[in-house]
Amino acid sequence: MPPNARILIVDDHEDTLYALESALAPLGHLLGRATSGDEALKQLLRGNVGLLLLDVHLPGTGGLDVVRYMRRLEQTQLIPVVLLTGFVRDPQLGAAAYALGVADLVTTPVDPWALRTKIRHLYDAHQRHLALEREIRALRARFDERPGTPVPPALPHPHAHTSPSEPTGRTPGSSNETGHRVRTRSAPVPRRPDRAAWPACPY
Repeated sequence: MPPNARILIVDDHEDTLYALESALAPLGHLLGRATSGDEALKQLLRGNVGLLLLDVHLPGTGGLDVVRYMRRLEQTQLIPVVLLTGFVRDPQLGAAAYALGVADLVTTPVDPWALRTKIRHLYDAHQRHLALEREIRALRARFDERPGTPVPPALPHPHAHTSPSEPTGRTPGSSNETGHRVRTRSAPVPRRPDRAAWPACPY
Protein backbone atom coordinates (compact mmCIF):
# COMPACT_ATOMS: atom_id res chain seq x y z
CA MET A 1 0.00 0.00 0.00
CA PRO A 2 1.45 3.39 -0.95
CA PRO A 3 2.32 5.84 1.86
CA ASN A 4 -0.43 8.26 0.65
CA ALA A 5 -3.24 5.78 1.33
CA ARG A 6 -6.62 7.39 1.87
CA ILE A 7 -8.77 7.54 4.96
CA LEU A 8 -12.19 6.39 3.79
CA ILE A 9 -15.16 7.93 5.63
CA VAL A 10 -18.49 6.13 5.25
CA ASP A 11 -21.79 7.66 6.38
CA ASP A 12 -25.19 8.12 4.76
CA HIS A 13 -25.65 11.69 6.05
CA GLU A 14 -24.02 14.51 4.10
CA ASP A 15 -23.65 16.79 7.12
CA THR A 16 -21.91 14.04 9.12
CA LEU A 17 -19.51 13.41 6.24
CA TYR A 18 -18.67 17.09 6.06
CA ALA A 19 -18.10 17.31 9.84
CA LEU A 20 -15.83 14.26 9.85
CA GLU A 21 -13.83 15.51 6.86
CA SER A 22 -13.35 18.87 8.61
CA ALA A 23 -12.16 17.11 11.77
CA LEU A 24 -9.61 14.93 9.93
CA ALA A 25 -8.40 17.47 7.36
CA PRO A 26 -5.58 18.78 9.65
CA LEU A 27 -3.93 15.36 9.52
CA GLY A 28 -2.90 16.07 5.93
CA HIS A 29 -3.93 12.66 4.57
CA LEU A 30 -6.06 12.04 1.51
CA LEU A 31 -9.72 11.63 2.41
CA GLY A 32 -12.34 9.61 0.57
CA ARG A 33 -16.06 9.30 1.16
CA ALA A 34 -18.83 6.80 0.59
CA THR A 35 -22.53 6.96 1.47
CA SER A 36 -23.33 3.23 1.62
CA GLY A 37 -21.75 -0.08 2.55
CA ASP A 38 -21.76 -1.31 -1.03
CA GLU A 39 -19.96 1.80 -2.25
CA ALA A 40 -17.45 1.46 0.56
CA LEU A 41 -16.69 -2.13 -0.45
CA LYS A 42 -16.11 -1.08 -4.04
CA GLN A 43 -13.61 1.57 -2.97
CA LEU A 44 -11.88 -0.86 -0.63
CA LEU A 45 -11.44 -3.37 -3.42
CA ARG A 46 -9.89 -0.69 -5.64
CA GLY A 47 -7.16 -0.37 -3.02
CA ASN A 48 -5.22 2.56 -1.61
CA VAL A 49 -7.26 2.73 1.63
CA GLY A 50 -5.22 3.02 4.82
CA LEU A 51 -8.04 3.34 7.36
CA LEU A 52 -11.82 3.04 7.38
CA LEU A 53 -14.05 5.32 9.46
CA LEU A 54 -17.40 3.57 9.17
CA ASP A 55 -20.91 4.23 10.42
CA VAL A 56 -22.53 1.14 11.92
CA HIS A 57 -26.03 1.89 10.66
CA LEU A 58 -26.00 2.15 6.88
CA PRO A 59 -28.74 1.50 4.35
CA GLY A 60 -28.37 -1.87 2.66
CA THR A 61 -25.09 -3.43 3.72
CA GLY A 62 -24.51 -2.37 7.34
CA GLY A 63 -21.23 -1.45 8.95
CA LEU A 64 -20.64 -4.82 10.61
CA ASP A 65 -21.39 -6.61 7.34
CA VAL A 66 -18.78 -4.48 5.60
CA VAL A 67 -16.20 -5.44 8.24
CA ARG A 68 -17.09 -9.14 7.95
CA TYR A 69 -16.55 -9.01 4.21
CA MET A 70 -13.24 -7.15 4.66
CA ARG A 71 -11.86 -9.76 7.03
CA ARG A 72 -12.43 -12.50 4.48
CA LEU A 73 -10.15 -10.90 1.90
CA GLU A 74 -6.39 -10.80 2.23
CA GLN A 75 -6.34 -7.44 0.46
CA THR A 76 -8.46 -5.72 3.12
CA GLN A 77 -8.31 -7.88 6.25
CA LEU A 78 -5.61 -5.81 7.98
CA ILE A 79 -7.05 -2.34 7.31
CA PRO A 80 -7.86 -0.69 10.67
CA VAL A 81 -11.55 0.11 11.17
CA VAL A 82 -13.16 2.65 13.50
CA LEU A 83 -16.91 2.26 13.87
CA LEU A 84 -19.22 5.21 14.47
CA THR A 85 -22.51 4.85 16.27
CA GLY A 86 -25.07 7.39 17.42
CA PHE A 87 -26.22 5.24 20.32
CA VAL A 88 -24.84 4.83 23.80
CA ARG A 89 -22.36 2.01 24.13
CA ASP A 90 -24.11 -1.25 23.38
CA PRO A 91 -22.33 -4.26 24.96
CA GLN A 92 -23.54 -6.63 22.25
CA LEU A 93 -22.51 -4.28 19.48
CA GLY A 94 -19.13 -3.76 21.10
CA ALA A 95 -18.56 -7.48 21.50
CA ALA A 96 -19.48 -8.15 17.87
CA ALA A 97 -17.29 -5.30 16.62
CA TYR A 98 -14.21 -6.25 18.61
CA ALA A 99 -14.64 -9.89 17.67
CA LEU A 100 -14.26 -8.77 14.04
CA GLY A 101 -11.04 -6.94 14.84
CA VAL A 102 -12.46 -3.40 14.90
CA ALA A 103 -9.87 -1.01 16.34
CA ASP A 104 -12.37 1.17 18.21
CA LEU A 105 -16.02 2.04 18.56
CA VAL A 106 -16.78 5.79 18.77
CA THR A 107 -20.09 7.40 19.67
CA THR A 108 -21.30 10.53 17.91
CA PRO A 109 -21.15 13.45 18.17
CA VAL A 110 -17.38 13.10 18.36
CA ASP A 111 -14.71 15.34 19.81
CA PRO A 112 -12.67 16.46 16.75
CA TRP A 113 -9.38 16.56 18.68
CA ALA A 114 -9.90 13.11 20.23
CA LEU A 115 -10.93 11.65 16.87
CA ARG A 116 -7.85 13.11 15.11
CA THR A 117 -5.55 11.71 17.79
CA LYS A 118 -7.08 8.25 17.54
CA ILE A 119 -7.07 8.19 13.75
CA ARG A 120 -3.49 9.47 13.55
CA HIS A 121 -2.25 6.75 15.88
CA LEU A 122 -4.07 3.93 14.08
CA TYR A 123 -3.14 5.16 10.62
CA ASP A 124 0.56 5.63 11.43
CA ALA A 125 0.81 2.29 13.23
CA HIS A 126 -0.70 0.51 10.24
CA GLN A 127 1.68 2.21 7.82
CA ARG A 128 4.69 1.27 9.96
CA HIS A 129 3.50 -2.32 10.01
CA LEU A 130 3.17 -2.38 6.22
CA ALA A 131 6.60 -0.78 5.78
CA LEU A 132 8.15 -3.43 8.03
CA GLU A 133 6.48 -6.20 6.04
CA ARG A 134 7.82 -4.75 2.78
CA GLU A 135 11.32 -4.59 4.24
CA ILE A 136 11.13 -8.20 5.43
CA ARG A 137 9.95 -9.38 1.99
CA ALA A 138 12.78 -7.47 0.31
CA LEU A 139 15.38 -9.01 2.63
CA ARG A 140 14.00 -12.49 2.01
CA ALA A 141 14.10 -11.94 -1.74
CA ARG A 142 17.71 -10.79 -1.57
CA PHE A 143 18.64 -13.79 0.54
CA ASP A 144 16.90 -16.23 -1.82
CA GLU A 145 18.67 -14.73 -4.85
CA ARG A 146 22.15 -15.27 -3.39
CA PRO A 147 23.96 -18.18 -5.06
CA GLY A 148 24.68 -21.18 -2.89
CA THR A 149 28.01 -20.95 -1.14
CA PRO A 150 30.15 -24.07 -1.89
CA VAL A 151 31.14 -26.08 1.14
CA PRO A 152 34.94 -25.94 1.54
CA PRO A 153 36.80 -29.29 1.72
CA ALA A 154 37.46 -30.61 5.16
CA LEU A 155 40.89 -29.68 6.46
CA PRO A 156 43.10 -32.33 8.07
CA HIS A 157 43.33 -32.29 11.79
CA PRO A 158 46.40 -30.28 12.85
CA HIS A 159 47.61 -33.10 15.12
CA ALA A 160 47.34 -35.85 12.49
CA HIS A 161 50.74 -36.99 11.11
CA THR A 162 51.18 -39.38 8.21
CA SER A 163 54.15 -41.70 8.05
CA PRO A 164 55.78 -42.04 4.61
CA SER A 165 55.87 -45.80 5.02
CA GLU A 166 52.18 -45.95 5.85
CA PRO A 167 50.11 -44.28 3.14
CA THR A 168 46.86 -44.87 5.00
CA GLY A 169 47.85 -42.34 7.64
CA ARG A 170 47.99 -44.95 10.42
CA THR A 171 51.15 -44.89 12.50
CA PRO A 172 52.35 -47.58 14.89
CA GLY A 173 50.39 -47.34 18.05
CA SER A 174 47.68 -45.19 16.43
CA SER A 175 43.95 -45.75 16.62
CA ASN A 176 42.05 -47.58 13.91
CA GLU A 177 38.63 -46.66 12.41
CA THR A 178 36.83 -48.17 15.41
CA GLY A 179 38.73 -46.01 17.84
CA HIS A 180 40.64 -48.95 19.46
CA ARG A 181 44.37 -48.74 20.07
CA VAL A 182 46.36 -50.72 17.53
CA ARG A 183 49.45 -52.44 18.82
CA THR A 184 52.19 -53.27 16.31
CA ARG A 185 54.76 -55.98 17.01
CA SER A 186 58.34 -55.08 16.11
CA ALA A 187 60.83 -57.60 14.68
CA PRO A 188 62.61 -59.74 17.35
CA VAL A 189 66.12 -58.61 18.31
CA PRO A 190 68.74 -61.46 18.19
CA ARG A 191 69.96 -62.38 21.65
CA ARG A 192 73.67 -62.42 22.46
CA PRO A 193 74.97 -65.81 23.72
CA ASP A 194 76.03 -66.07 27.35
CA ARG A 195 79.76 -65.89 28.10
CA ALA A 196 79.68 -69.28 29.89
CA ALA A 197 78.67 -70.92 26.63
CA TRP A 198 81.69 -69.55 24.77
CA PRO A 199 84.61 -72.12 24.18
CA ALA A 200 87.76 -71.56 26.27
CA CYS A 201 90.65 -69.89 24.54
CA PRO A 202 93.55 -72.38 24.09
CA TYR A 203 96.21 -69.66 24.58
